[in-house]
Amino acid sequence: MNNDFRYVMQDMTNVYIGAKYTYDEIMNVDEVPFKLKVILSHYMLKEVAGNTTLENHIFYMKPDDMSYMVYKRMKARFKLNVFKEDGHGKGKPGYIQKEYKIQDIVEGPEAAMLHEKMNQIFVEEMHITKLGLLSVSI
Repeated sequence: MNNDFRYVMQDMTNVYIGAKYTYDEIMNVDEVPFKLKVILSHYMLKEVAGNTTLENHIFYMKPDDMSYMVYKRMKARFKLNVFKEDGHGKGKPGYIQKEYKIQDIVEGPEAAMLHEKMNQIFVEEMHITKLGLLSVSI
């Protein structure tokens, strides 16, 4: 259970990282692309502590934060399980799983609702494309 949602998976065009990882832990995982580690140390770790999880960081970003701008540039997406009163369209409460762009979480039309319900949201993973990763220069 301690390692649930602490994983790194890659395919030809994408990188998926479990959202329970802290930035320090990500830096020590061999499977994380070197370029991503450089980006995290150069940008993210200047704004947040190393013991911050991806899950916690996304709800406290502001539109003028460098970490937000970098995640936006990388086209980062986060898989969230959001509790909805009408979860499955049948009047029953439940969790809906959806992948949100970082812009949707920080400043999009649903951002206020997501921040209001952040204690009821389960963040599973971060998804970035390798092309998005290459678009960030150091």
